[in-house]
Amino acid sequence: MNVIRDPFWSPNLQGASHLGNPFYLCGYLTGHGRDRVVPTALANADTTCHGRGTGIFRTMPPTLDDLRRHAVTRSLRLAPSLRDALHRPGFLQADSIRSPARAQDLTLRHRVADYRAGDLERAYPDLDIEEDTFINYGYLPRDVHALMHPRPDRRPREIDTDEASRAICDFIAARGTVHPREVDEAFRMGTGQNWFGGNSKVATQLLDRMHYRGAVRVAGRQGGTRLYAVAPDRTPPDDPIAAADRLVDVAIDTYAPLTFKGLRFVIWVMQWSALPQWNGKRKGMLDRALTRLASTRIDGTDWYWPADEDPAAAPEVPNAVRIVAPFDPVVWDRRRFEELWGWEYRFEAYVPAPKRIRGYYAMPLIWRDHVIGWANVSTTSGAMTVDVGYVTGEAPSDPAYPDALRADLADLARFLGVDDRVVVTEG
Repeated sequence: MNVIRDPFWSPNLQGASHLGNPFYLCGYLTGHGRDRVVPTALANADTTCHGRGTGIFRTMPPTLDDLRRHAVTRSLRLAPSLRDALHRPGFLQADSIRSPARAQDLTLRHRVADYRAGDLERAYPDLDIEEDTFINYGYLPRDVHALMHPRPDRRPREIDTDEASRAICDFIAARGTVHPREVDEAFRMGTGQNWFGGNSKVATQLLDRMHYRGAVRVAGRQGGTRLYAVAPDRTPPDDPIAAADRLVDVAIDTYAPLTFKGLRFVIWVMQWSALPQWNGKRKGMLDRALTRLASTRIDGTDWYWPADEDPAAAPEVPNAVRIVAPFDPVVWDRRRFEELWGWEYRFEAYVPAPKRIRGYYAMPLIWRDHVIGWANVSTTSGAMTVDVGYVTGEAPSDPAYPDALRADLADLARFLGVDDRVVVTEG
């Protein structure tokens, strides 16, 4: 018999018969570790499980190399269509910075064949998706989006009064779709301080708050600016717990595999940002998620992923370079980034220029399943300039790497609509 410190012990597991069941070790981290006596064979057993509810476990747990390969291959894969890429995993983060293109377009470049910058905006009305706040601001399938509404505003409704909201909705309903400028011209609300601390049109702020509450929806965009329409009536989900679990699963499917801290953080941010009506429900959302997920521990870090996936069986990664957006799901979780690739990557667009280390919009550069550096890309007069940096200070010596880099840069030029003039500096 062995005495082990069991980090998965939980008070709600007491009284069950676990000593003859290797599945017992596949509980979840609660912070209430206990010394437990288990058979020697059980103490040495694999602790990777495909969800506590299934009782299935692997002979050999995945290694960190497996998780790294799985993180890349499960996410950076081509979908049959743009619609499919948006409906699975179910969330695409958006960002307004164009350097050299918006983050949502850069993300879709690696997931939709022949995708070009702006395709999402052009096709948006026909994709059965909605723009809204989830973990961050982005795009969700309409059926997933409906689970978040109706929701209250997280901030005091100082300008977004019931009277103002009704008047704006009546104005929009009479026109079908409106530009914020039209609302501003009709109601002459002037300017006011926004949540960034600067000043912007009060009409724009009001529409933003109405959108968050679900009173209006984004019907499309014009030159990058949201166009608004009146949203359909919202009714709460029949089963709030099932709705919350579905939303958590969308987040997990987007960012898996996740460390325990990463999973907890994703749920915390999602609840705070998108589900203020479920305040105080985070622990239940996390606890239920942990029962649905497969997990393993590597060097003291607990990892989680969907139970129907097997990281150890992830396919081999092709000899490909992928230059990805700073908000791409593969690199979004910065702590996971450091666990998988061993160096610190930070988004520096809002860092004062003299303090930047890698560049205003340095995009991670993935070679096979390793993030080995970054690239700053700009376009001028139909030409694309690329400045590539490497963590080690030099490019890989693998003879396949130069052709792979050229191939991704050629695809990036096609995506941006520039000609074949590509100037590359490496260092």
